[in-house]
Amino acid sequence: MTKKTPFYERHLALGAKLVDFADFLMPINYSGVNHEHMQVRENVGVFDVSHMGEFYVEGEKAEDYLQSITINNVKALNDGQAQYTAMCYPDGGIIDDFLIYRFHKNKFMLAVNASNIAKDYAWAEKHLIDGASLRDCSDETALLAIQGPNTLKVLQKLTNTKLTDIPFYHFCEGILAGKKLLISRTGYTGEPGFELYHKPQDSLELWDSIFEAGDDIGIEAVGLAARDTLRLEMKYILYGNDIDKNTNPLEAGLGWITKLDNDDFIAKETLLKIKKEKPSQRLIAFKMVDRGIPRHDYQLYIANEKVGKVTSGTMSPSLKIGIGMGYVKRELAKVGTEIDMDVRGKRLKAIIVKPPFVNSSPMNL
Repeated sequence: MTKKTPFYERHLALGAKLVDFADFLMPINYSGVNHEHMQVRENVGVFDVSHMGEFYVEGEKAEDYLQSITINNVKALNDGQAQYTAMCYPDGGIIDDFLIYRFHKNKFMLAVNASNIAKDYAWAEKHLIDGASLRDCSDETALLAIQGPNTLKVLQKLTNTKLTDIPFYHFCEGILAGKKLLISRTGYTGEPGFELYHKPQDSLELWDSIFEAGDDIGIEAVGLAARDTLRLEMKYILYGNDIDKNTNPLEAGLGWITKLDNDDFIAKETLLKIKKEKPSQRLIAFKMVDRGIPRHDYQLYIANEKVGKVTSGTMSPSLKIGIGMGYVKRELAKVGTEIDMDVRGKRLKAIIVKPPFVNSSPMNL
């Protein structure tokens, strides 16, 4: 059965195009992807991302438990800090990438991808240890992401918490628009912003308060289509496209979150071996030279040799050219390398570039 988020009525009122996504009716767009994309790059936009999953891990062994099932260093976290990480199968394949929030040593929250909630929970439960508990709070949690250079002008009106005191990838519990919630300085757009984890019964009042506070600067709702183009311009990876059970974090460019000097964790030995032998392929970013739009699974060539395939692609609303990501043979993954993309038998020229595609920084409020 398809679920509705607490904001469903607001989406209908705004004329959103709703589609079934990860078992939820979600807004793909309202006024159009290009407009909504630039709204976030240049002003401020609001995303309903309540379909995401949230798990709580608690207990005296909570930290040890998370250290054993994730690839980043949980023990490096301070209270009030968030961390990007992943879980892997023993063969190195990626189960999911997600955020960990540390309240204190004995309490953490995981924010996982919507399509992976059941799979992630089953895996985490299977590897649970004594002294740690696991609880799925997805249905008890709603989530708004407010993103864009004018985010602070909107949200600071609604809270006594000094938002500039929250560093990037940190969070706090506070009151905003009269609602008790978790204020997280994270995002998936490349723009400054916050994510607000709150109770579903507070959602509509929270939404209305945010839009009232941003009315003078033209705040708008933004759908998942623009969320995808925004993340792609930053080369932020998407589970199911750029990573999955058949890819490992080292070939996906996630070596920076793969802490192989940690104590044992699931897949550590496999990943050590892959690092030593070097991955056979790498995830690259590329821009189109010829006019064309990269699409998932389009084949990539150098001369007449098939060297890889596209994992994500779009027409960049910021750059007005086609951009994409894809895997190619490791030895060919050098910036400046010219490649061809096959589009229904026609070869279109592209070039490997250093990401991100646009100059933007979520760290600068």
